[in-house]
Amino acid sequence: MSMALQLLNNPDPVYSRLSPALIESPNEEWLACMVASWCAGQGVLPDYMGLEPDQFEHLKAAYFQDVTLPEQAISGSQLDFSRMLEKEDLVNLLRRYSKPDTLEVEWIIAVIVAGCLGSDHLWQDLGLWTRSQLSAMLHYNFPELAAKNTQDMKWKKFLYKQLCEAEGLYLCRAPSCNVCIDYPKCYGSEE
Repeated sequence: MSMALQLLNNPDPVYSRLSPALIESPNEEWLACMVASWCAGQGVLPDYMGLEPDQFEHLKAAYFQDVTLPEQAISGSQLDFSRMLEKEDLVNLLRRYSKPDTLEVEWIIAVIVAGCLGSDHLWQDLGLWTRSQLSAMLHYNFPELAAKNTQDMKWKKFLYKQLCEAEGLYLCRAPSCNVCIDYPKCYGSEE
């Protein structure tokens, strides 16, 4: 089996080369997972993983300097931010709740926003390997925001619900989520 085919089927070989030997922050671990998946063509992250080119260069220099990373998405994903009218609102929401003094937080925000354009669960669109990784990443970087997800709502839906509530928009068809016919789509297992 060729290396490219192995990587497409399993990002672990890339991850083992990317994973920092001395992890100083949990973000390094999650970024290594996302980079490995992105290098294997998994997830929906576009060129530069949704980062600005200079952010991508800083990310590589900080954590992945010993590995040659592509700049273009192997998946061919080219996300169209022009259709994402709420991009700035998502960035502002995440920044408002971000943990201060975290080097990687701007990278994490940019990657999450790019992942929100995908059509799958956010953890899958980001290239994380489990929903629990996404939950841990959000709790670590945006603790107050993540704490608001008291009913374990799916994260992408939760972020958009926060935007709607900030604007005073309540579009649910039922007065309570518990009686809504779409309850299983918003809550429950994503694994």
